[in-house]
Amino acid sequence: MTAQWVMYGIKNCDTIKKARNYLAESGTDYRFHDYRVDGIDDALLQSFIDQLGYEVLLNTRGTTWRNLPEAERSAVTDAASAKAVMLAQPAIIKRPVLSAPNGDLLVGFKDSLYHAFIQEKS
Repeated sequence: MTAQWVMYGIKNCDTIKKARNYLAESGTDYRFHDYRVDGIDDALLQSFIDQLGYEVLLNTRGTTWRNLPEAERSAVTDAASAKAVMLAQPAIIKRPVLSAPNGDLLVGFKDSLYHAFIQEKS
């Protein structure tokens, strides 16, 4: 089986919808991995953290983060503690995470960034 583009996120997220529309309109064949349906395991999340750093992945501006008790938010001080929160609450992971066939990752969505990333990695 050949490697392919994979988008990670949550189906009903507005940014995910925009990114998925962009990929469809650009003719980019991809698989969608929904954290709520497919989950996220320790190894996959660790690979994201290794490549991007936990600070890039942890969405501290969203409602999931704001709804965490202050003690839980304060306990996030390093990659291990951030990973534990992201595994327990996958909606707290910034999205989308787009994985190129070679494994390189892009977080977030902007038309221009997607265009450049897809051109470079295709």
